[in-house]
Amino acid sequence: MSQSTRAAGRGLDAGTAAPAVAGVAENLRFLATHTLPAFVRGFVNTRPTVVKVYATVGQPAWSAATLRALRARHGGAPVLLKGMSGPMLVLLDEPELRRFYAEPVRTLAMDSPDKTAGLAILEPTGVICSHGELREQRRTINDEVVAAAEPVHPCGQEYLAVVADEARRLTARSVLDTPTLERAMQRATRRIVLGEAAADDRQLTQWLFTLRNEGNWMGKRRKQALAARRLYAEANARIAAYAASAPAHALAARALTHPDPDGSLDPIGQTHHWLLALDALGPVAARALLLIATHPAEQDAVFAEASTGTGPLLPRLQACVRESLRLFPLVPDLVRVTRAPTTWRGVSYPAGTSVLVPALFHNRDPYRVSAPDAFVPGRWLPPGATGILQFAPFSHGGGRCPGENLGLLLTTALCAELLRAHRLTGARPALPSSGPLPLIVDTAGIRLGLVPR
Repeated sequence: MSQSTRAAGRGLDAGTAAPAVAGVAENLRFLATHTLPAFVRGFVNTRPTVVKVYATVGQPAWSAATLRALRARHGGAPVLLKGMSGPMLVLLDEPELRRFYAEPVRTLAMDSPDKTAGLAILEPTGVICSHGELREQRRTINDEVVAAAEPVHPCGQEYLAVVADEARRLTARSVLDTPTLERAMQRATRRIVLGEAAADDRQLTQWLFTLRNEGNWMGKRRKQALAARRLYAEANARIAAYAASAPAHALAARALTHPDPDGSLDPIGQTHHWLLALDALGPVAARALLLIATHPAEQDAVFAEASTGTGPLLPRLQACVRESLRLFPLVPDLVRVTRAPTTWRGVSYPAGTSVLVPALFHNRDPYRVSAPDAFVPGRWLPPGATGILQFAPFSHGGGRCPGENLGLLLTTALCAELLRAHRLTGARPALPSSGPLPLIVDTAGIRLGLVPR
């Protein structure tokens, strides 16, 4: 049987160009070095113990070698592999990246049906779980609340004051670690999203983590699904109570200013996502600070900028944060599911095909990126640098994260507050100040000494 005949049997249109289909050995290698390790690590919340093991053995390098071999054998064409939930098209070259990011959301769904089903429990009236005109209306509210198009949020001064307050609690220590940074950012997040009344409500944050962790299997276990819905209802009631009395600058309060005459928009339905997304900035700050501490010249440069800067935008320090996300992305893989038939390099694929962009692989691609394994914040300073397709810490196109500017503002501010009065020393885990950096770092194990300047 010919390759094109086999393709037609899998639902591909007969008469199109023959697809690049992975062989048995390639599928097994991809499963062993990429898919299963990603599953064990965790797609939403990573497992710190697993990440520590991966950092010790250099696991991401196995995946990178597999992807390079696929690209070499198939001439850079999209490769069709057998994923854990069906056919998966892996994009390995720049033209496909451009196409991937240019496709509208109506063609490439932001999440797989299984993941969307899980998220429906966490945020049933949020943007991700909506479609059509309703999704566009909710997305508009979300973008306005987080001021997606603004480099500095209209309520930036209030948010920066919150970050400065939380940073003062951190600088009382001589040693800073990731768990401490995470707790500080979680507290700041609750204050920014829901107001001061929610500052110490760690239970609410834990509820949301529980719901997100369980979202992957909710549709399969009825008893747990019912329990999750009850937990969601309780969390939602508490969020609504905070939002009703929140100050005007809080994200939830800003959302409530949007009219919702028939109750279909649920302006605060995205609150869960704001809380969890901003909480992730703690580990981002930890990795950025680790890299800055490892590179003394860069630490001197960002100290000078943070000490003399007169506004909230600190370009050099922000470039350090972006570069840390290039080296250690929050999401190593971007997965979309086609909602309509699509054609890639002359090959037609049916709706429902998973499309994978291995973001970490492209971020560190030695054939496309200069000094891919080095910490080079300066690569982000030229105009247009944030539009480079290989670098997608916040994605591109219609799927670009609307909270990019707010997230960068808060992370940069936290790092600046720590660097203005202290020098970072004794960084652990130890990273090379020259030479290639590892593909993964034990984030939970980061420790930094704080020495007053």
